[in-house]
Amino acid sequence: MYFSLVPDIEYDVKPIKFPYTESQFLTAKNFFRRFEINKDMFSYTVTFKKYAVIEGEMPDSVAEKAYGDPFLDWVILLTNNVINPLFDWPRTDLGVRKYCERSFNDPYATILYYKTREIKSGQKTTTDLTGMTKDIIALEGGMKVDEKFYNTPFSYYDGNQILTIPGSEACEPVNVYQDEIEKNESKREIYLLKQDYLDAFITEFTEKNQYDLSSDFISERSKKTGV
Repeated sequence: MYFSLVPDIEYDVKPIKFPYTESQFLTAKNFFRRFEINKDMFSYTVTFKKYAVIEGEMPDSVAEKAYGDPFLDWVILLTNNVINPLFDWPRTDLGVRKYCERSFNDPYATILYYKTREIKSGQKTTTDLTGMTKDIIALEGGMKVDEKFYNTPFSYYDGNQILTIPGSEACEPVNVYQDEIEKNESKREIYLLKQDYLDAFITEFTEKNQYDLSSDFISERSKKTGV
């Protein structure tokens, strides 16, 4: 269905003969005319809902589940600005492992960076007028740090005294494989256009892919250009 909605473009391949007043044209789909969703739209919960892609799930199976039609997978891809599903769509865990072993010399031993662990100071603070309290964090978790941080003792105040722990307890090494797994997991949360807005989206997509009048205009679905 997607390809039927993408407009054509006729490429000027070469002149037929001297004096080159006519040309031969090759018709192709104009994939350079890309439709992109405004990112602000994702904040409108009335239009979209979040969805977590499960292990091994592909765009067509998500489309089947969401819209009852696997051929609407292009809606899933467009609404999430997925340009290349081979890289932008979440892989299986096995796929990540094979990619790492194929692309890196030793993805399990090569350290890319270090990541901090959350460390609570042991103190608490009042958050608002209700009297609720929360822990005071001495070190936020998930921050990327370097090897120097890993090898340097980390000190913090627990409310009574200064405590010092090894840097290796304050952060942990992240190898290539772990980094690729984390990046892959971050791709699992996508947005699904709600069923009520599907027809309107397809209509808008079709209209946005119509050509305006110009010197190259053939029809709303086709234009020509030189190479």
